[in-house]
Formats: sequence, structure tokens, C-alpha cells
Amino acid sequence: MSLLLRRRELILGGVGLALVPGAALAVPSRLAFQVFRNGTKVGEHVVVFTGDDNARTATTNVNMTVKVGPVPVYKYKHQAVEKWVDGKFASVETTTNGNGKVTNVSARQMGTYVQINGPAGAVRGPANALPLSHWNQGNFGKPLFNQQEGKMLKVTCTRVKPGHWQVRGEAQIDDFYDDAGNWSGLKGKLEDGSDMEYRRI
Repeated sequence: MSLLLRRRELILGGVGLALVPGAALAVPSRLAFQVFRNGTKVGEHVVVFTGDDNARTATTNVNMTVKVGPVPVYKYKHQAVEKWVDGKFASVETTTNGNGKVTNVSARQMGTYVQINGPAGAVRGPANALPLSHWNQGNFGKPLFNQQEGKMLKVTCTRVKPGHWQVRGEAQIDDFYDDAGNWSGLKGKLEDGSDMEYRRI
């Protein structure tokens, strides 16, 4: 089951507003989504924003249970605390529990590189590397890292039209945003061929 959920973990790594340096943003205090797999609700994804444009923190909590019939076969919890200063990425700390296996990842902007520490050890990302955080569509088009595995991702991000981004490669995701730039939904394909969908509540 864990192999089938790997792409789900890429999807669940974070949540959408365009964080543009120096811009005044109508940032919500909270974004909440119901998560569906093949049309069946499996959990919720909530992001709480605190601070302002000078120093903003996005705290993500994901709780999910996948069942076969009435029997739970996979339980997943994820928390991420992502910090931005003056519109620029500063750091992220994550804890993920997938069926009892706990992993921790941290990443910090160091000026000329991003220091990423995860289960496989330390990785130096390029200076403009950013977490794959769906809440921030401003990250698309930059080098992205997986904040649950602690490694750089091989993905291509394409702006299909205003409010619609496609992520392809190690993930197959379509992210959607409203006119204010806030994340409004997601559709993704998992490795077992099943469909995942986020519906904003």
C-alpha cells in the first residue's frame, strides 16, 4: 500500500495563494479541503495562515484513512510548518506518519543554497529551490523539493490557463485557484491508477 500512496504523498505535501514579494495579498486565515479517493472521502487537509506579508507561517495538517470495505488499510498524518519572510521562503519543518512509520524533514534557505535534511540524509538544493506546496502557486516553475522525503523532485510545471497548473513527472497533479489566487481544488492520479480529488469546504 505504501508504494501505491507515494504519489499521494507528493500531492499532500502542502496547500494556494501566490506569494509575491512586496505585494499586499488577500490571504485567508484558513483553507480546508475534503480529500476523496475514487469518489470516496478519505480525509481532510487544513492549512492555517498566521502573520502578515513581512513574516507569514502556513501550518498544514492532513489526516487520512484509506479503507478496503470497512477495514482501514492505511492511515496517514502529515504536519508541515512553512515560514516565509518578506515574501521569500525561509524554512519548513514536516512530520509524516504513514501507517506508523514516522519521517521528519527540514529545509532552510541558506542564501546560496537550500539545506534539506530528510530520511536519506542531507541534500543541498539550488538557491531558488522551494517546497512543493500547493497553497502557493508562486512556487511553480522553480526547482521543487519533496518536503516529506527530503529530496529534489523531477517534475515539470505548466500554467494551462489562469487558475490552472499542471505538475507532471514524479507527480501527476492538476491544481486549481480562484480569482484571488487562493487554492480552490486539486485532481491527481495515484500510482495504483486511482483518482484523488480535493474539494474546498
